[in-house]
Amino acid sequence: MTQTTDPIRELDVRPILASGQDPFGAIMDVVGSLPPGTSLRLIAPFQPTPLFSVMARQGYAAAPRQRGDGAWEVLFSPDTGSTTEQDLSPGSNREAMFWPDPAQSLDLTGLMPPEPMVRILATLEDMAPGEVLFALLEREPVFLFPELSAREHDWAGNLAADGAGYRLLIRRGGEK
Repeated sequence: MTQTTDPIRELDVRPILASGQDPFGAIMDVVGSLPPGTSLRLIAPFQPTPLFSVMARQGYAAAPRQRGDGAWEVLFSPDTGSTTEQDLSPGSNREAMFWPDPAQSLDLTGLMPPEPMVRILATLEDMAPGEVLFALLEREPVFLFPELSAREHDWAGNLAADGAGYRLLIRRGGEK
């Protein structure tokens, strides 16, 4: 199957967002109605990074690019190499796709516990409420989740599609 022969459906969520509405339902409605082998071209005013993992769980690979007009275009194509059973970890905030782009990123692979947790919590302390942190870890940080909840931070995470790490988004909560 080549990219040029695959049918592509387009959804521009800029008008939905401009009207103050949440586009997630519209996106999932379109995804749910896509015939097998059909790609989705999504146009948004920002790069919808958290949507990438949502779509990966649906069996789509993301190819983002910023357009000349400043908008982002993401081609979500059927990914025969991904699994549709991959899900967010229990406790994940399902609205993470609507969070702002990460303000900071941490690659914590290769560190022994508890160092990843210590670095994440220290980084969050220096961030403003509502800012998002992306962290890449070697494994699911099960002992971190209760700490995040106790500090009123929201999070969403899952294993990378290739199984080579754990991806975690954390939105800082509370007062600074």
